[in-house]
Amino acid sequence: MWNIEEFTEAAGITVRELAAYVDESQRGAVPVIRREPPRELAERLGLRDLIRDGGMTPGTYQEFLRTFLAEGTRLHHPAYLGHQSASPDFPAALADFIHGATNNPMAVYEMGAAAATVEFEVLRWMLAKVGLPAGGGVLTHGGSLANLTALLAARARVAPDAWENGVPDDLVILAPPSAHYSVSRAASILGLGQRSLVPLETDALGRIDVSRLPEISGKRVMALVASACATGTGLHDDLRTLGAWCRERGVWFHVDGAHGASALLSDRHRHLLDGIDQADSVIWDAHKMLRTSSLAAAVLVREEGDLDAAFRQQASYLFYGDQGFDLIGRTVECTKAELGLKIFLNLAWRGERGLGDYVARQYATAHRFWELAARRPAFDLPYEPESNIVCFRYGDADQAAIRERLLLDGSFHLTSTELGGARHLRVTVMAPATDDKILEALLDEIAAVATY
Repeated sequence: MWNIEEFTEAAGITVRELAAYVDESQRGAVPVIRREPPRELAERLGLRDLIRDGGMTPGTYQEFLRTFLAEGTRLHHPAYLGHQSASPDFPAALADFIHGATNNPMAVYEMGAAAATVEFEVLRWMLAKVGLPAGGGVLTHGGSLANLTALLAARARVAPDAWENGVPDDLVILAPPSAHYSVSRAASILGLGQRSLVPLETDALGRIDVSRLPEISGKRVMALVASACATGTGLHDDLRTLGAWCRERGVWFHVDGAHGASALLSDRHRHLLDGIDQADSVIWDAHKMLRTSSLAAAVLVREEGDLDAAFRQQASYLFYGDQGFDLIGRTVECTKAELGLKIFLNLAWRGERGLGDYVARQYATAHRFWELAARRPAFDLPYEPESNIVCFRYGDADQAAIRERLLLDGSFHLTSTELGGARHLRVTVMAPATDDKILEALLDEIAAVATY
């Protein structure tokens, strides 16, 4: 049984330490990233002794937590411009705390009626936002699982016997090379193999060239995958034209909106998703631009029955009687966390408009970075950003070496990608604290370290 007094004391310590952590992170008072080698860090944390002997108390826990929090990446930091992971808002953090204590794996309704009901309503809201109000959905642990689930639904549509008889060898998936790697991974997990992937022609920036869509003969197109927006560049495919092309040919149209679908909440940016309502399936990650902690990703489909057809299960201890409120038939996971609560609490605190304002602000800050960098002759920017992702190069310097030098002292965290065959630096504006001062400092620091 829980020692309630000990839990209350430890929980209070946790809240105080986390509050201090977020506060100093938002103020930029500490390095954005620290990467001590695992052997040294394990020793500092006392991991082996604690694993073997136990004995942690609230007092020793506080020291452990301080060390743990100091070693890592601070996503609330104004100099965090790295991966597409949310700077989480505190209501989502509360949801994680609640789930950690209650542990209701609500894919089976009887194991978490309130959590399941919250997920139902969150999904209804998301379906309406993407223009599929009569469709169905489910939340899953991440965009990779979401893409896999959506493509399973597509496979069930075109090859309904595949679950029992195996995958036919005439199925192909149309996707641009810029599609998220999870699409390629899903093709092999689904049993289609990499040879089933037909790369779509793109422009120089990786967007699908709608004037050069292929006519496939001798094969059945299982799905066409479009990006809104592309992970590497933040640029959007022409969903309206692609949707019409798919409709004319009876092809399943899948939109990977993991990062960009949240722009539907911004009056200034929802036009970037024009045509998303033509999709047969959409994925939307809340743990990117809806500011939830990882992971919470939606799979949304036009026809609810398509999602129900994605899986076929037999388990007498779970599947019996009336399963009308269970979500377990729609997901890879059997034990599924209370993911909807994170999205709901952020909405309950901030509302649609508040989250939409956040999206608009981050997009505007990224555009501001583009403007500031364009004023400096040494910076090459291949496109004007459409989202909060900007790719660029600094002269002919080793771009990867520049990034590593910035990470080494913890001054900035940014990533890189290849574009047009060349390595580019890449910033993703996620933290609300990022401002012009930080952007100018980053540009100055890049110029400085590039001369080493």
